Amino acid sequence: MFTQEVYQRTIKFAGEAHKNQKVPGAGANYLVHLSNVAMEVMIAYYHSPYFDVGFAMQLAFLHDSIEDTQVSYKQLKRKFGEKVAKAVDALTKNNKIPQNERMAECLDRIKEQPNEVGITKLADRITNLQRPPKNWNKEKILSYKNEATLILENLNDKNNYLVRRLAMKIKEYDAFI
Repeated sequence: MFTQEVYQRTIKFAGEAHKNQKVPGAGANYLVHLSNVAMEVMIAYYHSPYFDVGFAMQLAFLHDSIEDTQVSYKQLKRKFGEKVAKAVDALTKNNKIPQNERMAECLDRIKEQPNEVGITKLADRITNLQRPPKNWNKEKILSYKNEATLILENLNDKNNYLVRRLAMKIKEYDAFI
């Protein structure tokens, strides 16, 4: 069950794990990104309360912990349980395969997980479709948009509200190309 204590333990863990990380292109503490993903999840639940919002909130705060920090699957499993660890692992791109295959392979793993994992991925990409960092060229921006479209196509059955939000954000992102 998701309680205030679980929320506090999760956000504290995420804050410590990402303590040296900044939001790319913004310089803000990385907890801003994680909080924005959690906000997307909460608003989606308001519009469509047919998923485990507590589980999705944990994933919102932990989704980048394996990929971007020194946190391991074993640490997540010990601290939050196997269900959370498996979900975060599914949200983690595999750096051992070619870069152009990573997102598709990650989406295949996400689709094998509970619905909340896909909801978290949708919320993450919505949050990431802001003004791109200044050092990104047009090719990188277009690639990121195409990746967002791939996410939308693969996870279009996870949450109607977030699917509509992502489609809108992809369209708005065209202004940067």
